[in-house]
Amino acid sequence: MEGLTARRIVLNKKSVRPARTEDKPIAKPIIDDATREKMALMFSGEVYLPDDVDGFFDLQAAQRDLQLELNATPLTNPKRRTELMQAFFGAAGEGLYLECPVYANWGCNTYWGERCYANFNLTLVDDGEIFIGSHTMIGPNVTLVATGHPVRPDLRYQGAQYSLPVHIGENVWIGANVTVLPGVTIGDNAVIGANSLVTKDIPANTVAYGSPCKVIREINERDDVYYWRDRQFSERFKLKEQ
Repeated sequence: MEGLTARRIVLNKKSVRPARTEDKPIAKPIIDDATREKMALMFSGEVYLPDDVDGFFDLQAAQRDLQLELNATPLTNPKRRTELMQAFFGAAGEGLYLECPVYANWGCNTYWGERCYANFNLTLVDDGEIFIGSHTMIGPNVTLVATGHPVRPDLRYQGAQYSLPVHIGENVWIGANVTVLPGVTIGDNAVIGANSLVTKDIPANTVAYGSPCKVIREINERDDVYYWRDRQFSERFKLKEQ
């Protein structure tokens, strides 16, 4: 209207964070004892074709759905992350912490001890079984491979594969970009240097690196004093004399 000054009304609305929707319950582990009987051929160490395992691809797809949800679940929902890890993996020990994304062929064939840590982009080729001991630390972009394919071309053409278990001991440190091949055992307390290709067993209490990975030395008294090259521990971390 003429002669009237329009009044601009500004509404100050407080931003409201939408409430988190209720998490859907996770069904009982998809891979039960009856299903594992079907999968026994995968753990036999013998060559097989995926079609030999009844329902192979359907079973794997169901596990991948859990993996997808785990990778999409934020750190602000630790309860859900724990539930998903317990459903996805064969075992997920107390205190397991994964920097997502993590990728696995199955997940249910990998068994974690307690207080393990894995950095970003861990890949688990776990058509066969992978066992990871308590207090183990895994760097970024590590691949643990329990499964391979025959060199023979006609079998690879058919998708033939075999699996041999991978065993990682307790309190192992695996550096960035390491690949561990089928059938390898890494002993307790071992350190595997970055970019290594581990093709054979590594004894406990050793430092090993290279491609192929080789034992360089045993963990020794110098490691009680120095933590990186010539850098010594501060008073806080020095060993107390007996």
